[in-house]
Amino acid sequence: MVRTVLQTKLVHSIVTALVVLGVATGVLYSRAAAAQDDNGHILIADQFNNRVIEVDRKTHQVVWHFGNGSDLPGPHSVVGVNDAERFGPLTLISGTGTPPGGLPGCSDPVNGCPDNRVFIVDPNGNILWQYGQAGVGGSGPNQLNTPVQALFTIGFPHHLGAHVLIADQANERIILVGLNHHIDWQYGTTGVAGNGPNQLNNPNSGEVLENGHILIADESNNRVIEVTVGGNIVKTFTAGGSVSGAAFASRLPNGDTLISDSNNNRIVEVNGNDQVVWQYFTNTQAGSNPSPAPTRAVRLHNGDTLISDQFNNRVIEVNHAGQIVFQQGELNVMGDGFNQLNGPYDAKQIGDFTGLTPPFDIF
Repeated sequence: MVRTVLQTKLVHSIVTALVVLGVATGVLYSRAAAAQDDNGHILIADQFNNRVIEVDRKTHQVVWHFGNGSDLPGPHSVVGVNDAERFGPLTLISGTGTPPGGLPGCSDPVNGCPDNRVFIVDPNGNILWQYGQAGVGGSGPNQLNTPVQALFTIGFPHHLGAHVLIADQANERIILVGLNHHIDWQYGTTGVAGNGPNQLNNPNSGEVLENGHILIADESNNRVIEVTVGGNIVKTFTAGGSVSGAAFASRLPNGDTLISDSNNNRIVEVNGNDQVVWQYFTNTQAGSNPSPAPTRAVRLHNGDTLISDQFNNRVIEVNHAGQIVFQQGELNVMGDGFNQLNGPYDAKQIGDFTGLTPPFDIF
């Protein structure tokens, strides 16, 4: 792609910003072209093991990780991680925290184990930038409450430059935060759950589309909405009213929308008229958890779909025919040993932003 003068200046600004944060300029563009490599490494938010891992899909070996397993948030730990994204040499991590109720990876079943941070780490695991305060939930300046997803972008409409878009779930909002920690855009009324104008109910993800709109998985409203930067809903997707627990959504290159329909244990693709054109259920295999609640599905460059099959404790890649062609983790077996996961919430192939918001793209 040939860059315009404006694009070049914007890319330079983000490089400069990252250099200020401590990232060498030359390293920024050492990205593997994994979008063209069907054997690219997989980055996994291994939720209840309190870690983010990069695995070699050929050997199933962990080749990089962040998180020492502690259920206390700190400079070397992340608690109940729900999302991770690799951009350049850096990794953006959502420290969601673990709610009360006795879930794995948390030693306090009564109060839970909060984290409430979104942060960027370098390859050595040093935190270079952070929004939110460790273990503190709130909606004030530099505060989050259960951030479940985040992405890095320099191409947000009308707010160009380095930003992080955050699904701030318990605050019922999607927010755009600059590296200066200022909220530059928001959809959803802070602290108000609803389905009216500028209202969300347990938002679980946000993606910036090529048309400049924002695609939001409005989980507890059982819908995916496409909103303008001005806050107008232009499309709603529910797979004909059948979606229950919209955990994630992305816009595919063919114009369809891919939805993680968590409570129905399926991944569903709908066209522009909200008609189902493809679906995959993750609870049909012998030995499966009856309710694995898959949380994240992304379409890969090769046309397969990478699925975070949460309570089956695995990440799977399925082809269009529904055949599993790759699996990390043992079916319905939790663990932290070789080829084991515990409640993986998110998985992405490094460098492959098919259907996702590319970090360095300018619309």
